[in-house]
Formats: sequence, C-alpha cells, structure tokens
Amino acid sequence: MGLNNGTVNETLMSDFLRKSGGVAVIDGGFATELERHGADLNDPLWSAKCLLTSTDLVRQVHLDYLEAGADIIITASYQATIQGFGAKGFSKEESEAMLKKSVDIACEARNVYYERCRNSASNFTSDGKILKNRPILVAASVGSYGAYLADGSEYSGDYGDAMDLEFLKNFHRRRVQVLAESGADLIAFETVPNKIEAQAYAELLEEGIKIPAWFSFNSKDGVNVVSGDSLTECAKIADSCKKVVAVGINCTPPRFISGLIQSIKKVTTKPVLIYPNSGEMYDPELKQWVKNTGVPDEDFVSYVNKWCEVGASLVGGCCRTTPNTIKAICKTLPSKSSYMA
Repeated sequence: MGLNNGTVNETLMSDFLRKSGGVAVIDGGFATELERHGADLNDPLWSAKCLLTSTDLVRQVHLDYLEAGADIIITASYQATIQGFGAKGFSKEESEAMLKKSVDIACEARNVYYERCRNSASNFTSDGKILKNRPILVAASVGSYGAYLADGSEYSGDYGDAMDLEFLKNFHRRRVQVLAESGADLIAFETVPNKIEAQAYAELLEEGIKIPAWFSFNSKDGVNVVSGDSLTECAKIADSCKKVVAVGINCTPPRFISGLIQSIKKVTTKPVLIYPNSGEMYDPELKQWVKNTGVPDEDFVSYVNKWCEVGASLVGGCCRTTPNTIKAICKTLPSKSSYMA
C-alpha cells in the first residue's frame, strides 16, 4: 500500500491506520540489531555500511521485524548520505545508487514476506512468526546532519552558531530527492534534533517531493528537543507542512514519552508516532551504549497502551529494541492480539 502526493496524504494515512486496526506498529532498532547479528558498525556510515557489505543481513533484519508484526519498516539509510559515501571514495552516481538500494532491499523484504504469507496456512507459525497479509509501508530513513557528522551531535542538536537554513537544505536536498524517487511509501525524517533542521526538511518537501513524510524528534529532558528548542515549536513546523502525515518522537527514553505525546497533541491533529529507545544511555565519545541503563522488554511494553490512550497512533522501538520487543508490542495491543493468539 502506498501513500500518494497532495492533499489526500492525511486521508490515506488515516486509511492505513484504520486498516492496521487503529494503531500501526513501526519496526525496532535497526543498527543495534545488525550488531546483534555480528555486524561491525564502528564506521562513520554506521548501519549504512551494511549496504556495502551485508545486504542479505539488512534484508533479513527487515524480514525479522515483519515476522514480528511490524506494519512499517524503515530503510537502512539513516546515516547514508551522498557526502558520507563520497568520503569513502564513491562517486555521486554510486552514492545515489546506494541510497536507492536501501529502499530496494526493504521492498524486496516486503515482497518475500507477502509470498510467505500466501504460502502459510495460518497467521501464526509454530516457531512464533507472524505471517498475516496486511498493508505494509516502507519508510525511507533520513537522519540529521548530526548523524552524518558521526560525533553524537544528533543527540545534542548543537551545530554551531554559523549553521544556517540554506546549508542544511543544500546538504539534504539530493539525498531526499533520490529516496523520494526510489519506491518508498514515505520519508521518515528521524531523530530531528533542532528547529532549524525541521524547517529545512519542511521547505525541501515543498520542492516537488511526491511522497509524504513524517517528522520524528528526540528529547533528553522530556520537555524540549535535544538542542533545547521547544518541542511544540518544532511540532508546529511539521503541522504546517502539507506533506507531513505524522509527527512524533524517537530515540528517547520510554519514561518521557507520555508527556511528549501530550505536548505534540496540543499543536497538531496529525497522527502521533513514537518509537523510543530502550532507555539505555549512549556514550558519544566511546560510541557505544552503556550497559544496564535501559528497561527490559516487559517494562517497555507496559507503557504501550498508555501511550495509545494519550494519543499515539503509530508505535515501535528505536535503538536497542529488537524483534522480540515489536512482537511484545503487538501482543499487548488489543487491535493486534487477535492474530497473535
């Protein structure tokens, strides 16, 4: 199922949510899941490194999330930039092909999944996989400028006083164009750390981009986005952009999510999406997650129905969450539990 351009975008998202039982499930942590399977992502390209070295693994992780019940899978392009590939010696054409490949792999995984559904006698296999034919969207991930810098600044939003809107638009423009033309259903602008980057994205979407998008911010205090900019001001930018079909929060500790949903709901009627991390702390200097600082799956999932009660329509996980987390989310959602029995 695809989402089309124009004023019908929000209607189509509403239709997708209705067909998903009122709440759609987003997949979970991608790079950390690749690492769990043995991938070495200690690289400025992070998960995008696997587009060069491990395409089968990328496809398998997408499939794992679909078989856990995800309705939306996000491509491995979060840290994939034309500039980042260029620093590795790739040409502009090769870099653009890599971006397109991230979408191709996700679409291939969706096709494989649908084939498995057609060949399955039931929605739920003996080894715990969900094989239910349902609308599935592919979201093309766009990480922030800070993610490209690979210095943890997507967790601070501090790009320096010299940063301006035109620089950010020029940095992201061709990448967004390529991903928009690659067959994805929508663009996921993820871990947006500040107001200026949200404005840059909103203006880029008005430059002839033909698919819709969501904006997902991150917070470390439960009140503002990580730069200190007002979350409600950032959400207003998303609300004012016709191409944006949902707005929310990702890569933020679960304990902050309910309050952040309520803040967003004050300034938009668009669907709210949330996909928190496990609550673990990330050390940008060591470039690793600090052990034993997160919450186990059962505690993470205990929040889910509360998040939906206060206004979330799309729910998933970010860093350090797994297919087991997503399966547990599906089990706890009344609209999904019918085919989990």
